[in-house]
This record gives sequence, structure tokens and C-alpha cells, in this order.
Amino acid sequence: MIETVLLDMDGTLLDLHFDDQVWNHALPAALAKRHNEPIAAAQARVVNTLSHARGSLNWYCLDYWTNAFDISIHHLEQQHAHLVAIRDGTLEFLRHLRALGLRAVLATNAHPASLERKMALTGLADHFSHLVSAHTLGIPKEDRRFWSTLREKTDFDPATSVLADDNLAALSAAREDGVRHVFGIRYPSSTGTPRHYPQFASVNSLAELNPWLARRRIKI
Repeated sequence: MIETVLLDMDGTLLDLHFDDQVWNHALPAALAKRHNEPIAAAQARVVNTLSHARGSLNWYCLDYWTNAFDISIHHLEQQHAHLVAIRDGTLEFLRHLRALGLRAVLATNAHPASLERKMALTGLADHFSHLVSAHTLGIPKEDRRFWSTLREKTDFDPATSVLADDNLAALSAAREDGVRHVFGIRYPSSTGTPRHYPQFASVNSLAELNPWLARRRIKI
């Protein structure tokens, strides 16, 4: 029987196009203007600088990158807030969870300020019993310890829980920590390329999980 649904935010509930625009276009453009350099050089600077923090919590920390680039990532997010969009099927899925009496927990690597901004823009917070940023736990979701710490904080049973996320490493860490059911998101960005999850099932839209959940609300 499924009791708890764990959900990622960016690329799962929300269209990753927003983040792509901020990091792959707005930030390089701001750097190119500041340093009076070609956009291609600025893009290479961003990729190279970001690569040093991959896999760590700093990778997701807006304050860390604000200091590293000397450009406010918070301001860039605010400038592009009009691009924050709920993915197709998300609202239908969340309403289905409520109708089934399932608990929803949002677990994200996003910076708390970004989480707060996106919840204010989308109104999705009311669908969740908990909104948890990895920054408040001090561990990224790619680390198995995140899931055991989240379990202590929210009291979910991994044997009766399901996770949907567009991050393969996070899905693997959750599975290692005992989360029984995990699903990847094939198209986290409406303008991006598909992602593949060799070890796990995946869906285009969260709403595709509605019949699956309805069956497993009764029994596993």
C-alpha cells in the first residue's frame, strides 16, 4: 500500500526551462556584459566554474554562485520569474493524490529562497505536508544520507513510498536507502532533450502515475 509520495520540484513539478534560461543564457549574458567578452567565452566560463562543485550542495546554492560569479543569481531568478511554469499533468496529479488521501512531500535540492519564490508563484505549497530543501538538511539528494535524514524529519516509510525525480543520482540514492518505488521524468524541460533512466521506470507526465497509484493505494 502506498502512503507517501515524494516529489522533486525543478524538472518534476515545474518546467526546467526556467532554470535552463537562468543558468545557460541569463548568467552567461550578464558575465559577457560585465567582462566585455564574447558570449561563447562567458558560457565556457560558467560551465568550467560550475563543474568544480558538481555533486556537492554548493552546486545548488544560489549564494555560493552569487559570490563565485559576483552576479546575483537571486536577481536573475527574479528577472526571469515569468518563465516559472507548472509542468503539464502536475496539478491533475496533485489533486489525484489528495483524492486518494495520500501524503505528498516535496524534497528538492533547490536553495530555500528559490523554493519559496517558486511556491509563491505557483501556489503549489498547499498540496504538500512538508517542503524540504536539501540546504536545510545540509546534504544533497544524491547522497543516501539525505533520504535517511528526510525520513527522520517527515516520518515516511520507504517501503510504502514512491519518488518521482528527474535526477538519476537522487533516484539511485533513494533506492539504496530503501525507497521501494522510483520514477524518472523523461522531459524535465519543455524545450530540452529527453533523459534516460536505465535502471528505473520513467514517465513523461506525473499524471501518467495516477492509475498506478490508484491500484497501489489499496495494496502493493
